[in-house]
Amino acid sequence: MVPPAVVAGQKVYERYCQLCHAKDGTGYAADNAPSLVSQSFLESASDQFIADGIRMGRPNTAMAAYGRERGGPLTEPEIAELVAFLRTKGPKYAPLPEVAVTGDPARGAQSFEKNCQSCHGTATARGNALHLHNPQLLAAASPAFLRYAILQGRAPTPMPAFRDKLGKPEVEDLVAWLVSMKPTEPTAPVRNTQVPDNLPIVINPKGQQAKFTLRDQRFVAADDVKKELDKKRRLVLVDARPPSDWIQFRIPGAVSLPYHDKSQLERIPNDGTWVIAYCACPHHASGEVVDALRKLGYPNTAVLDEGILVWRDRGYPLEGEAATKGPKPFASSSASGKSPSAPAPVRKSAPATKASP
Repeated sequence: MVPPAVVAGQKVYERYCQLCHAKDGTGYAADNAPSLVSQSFLESASDQFIADGIRMGRPNTAMAAYGRERGGPLTEPEIAELVAFLRTKGPKYAPLPEVAVTGDPARGAQSFEKNCQSCHGTATARGNALHLHNPQLLAAASPAFLRYAILQGRAPTPMPAFRDKLGKPEVEDLVAWLVSMKPTEPTAPVRNTQVPDNLPIVINPKGQQAKFTLRDQRFVAADDVKKELDKKRRLVLVDARPPSDWIQFRIPGAVSLPYHDKSQLERIPNDGTWVIAYCACPHHASGEVVDALRKLGYPNTAVLDEGILVWRDRGYPLEGEAATKGPKPFASSSASGKSPSAPAPVRKSAPATKASP
């Protein structure tokens, strides 16, 4: 008999996770969404590590914080149920022995550039694999976890095992470099964890209707949306991400109507006003919302083609708790002048090639 926690966890997974991580957990149903069922991941990741990733997310990526304490939809019991469900997909957790970090971070940075950067990107330009510069990931990952991932890889994804490719000193240098980037201060609490339910839906309600030409009858360019906003045109912006991401940063005037809760879509006036949905995938969650609106008979709907991370990279207006904190997280390689091997944020409708979790 399947334990009740696992049954409940599967329902949580199907509602919130499979959109990006695939029905079977192998990932990449949406761009850069990693596998959650790689055997080497499950045997080396503690329940706390997995729960922290769900609860706190991976800021400035498409992985939102799903925990209530960050403004997300999941309670602590639901997070525990989700972890229990994922545990059924592979081997039991085998605690890894912690050993001293003896490598040289400077050499590790050079090794990363040589062996890892083409997939994992740089501090300012992410690749198609897990973004290893993410502070929330580094805060949760132990040196033993990082070392194991490098040595064992993440079969069957493209992340290879480096145990036969790198010598022990070079592996230790990589671990030392990753550890050196761990944040020194705890994650700050959010000031607000609730999205107000009385916010206006329509931006510039007295303005003329916006006008857009769509790519593939589905996608509208960020530049075009910015131009219409500058002209004070009437439109609706839907933030399709979980509410925790809306709280952190959003396009001014956007209403939070997350992909996993479409019950409030009919709050949007069905009068021909353009409705533009966006996410960070950059097309997957927003595409779910647009598809739902089209089924309801809304005539003018579109997905923001580049997604909100590219909107942010271009310096377009944002509001929210983290809208003005620190440097922009990612920039295209052409804009940063660094790492030509690290691709710019994805702008296509099809999922990216599978990469490491």
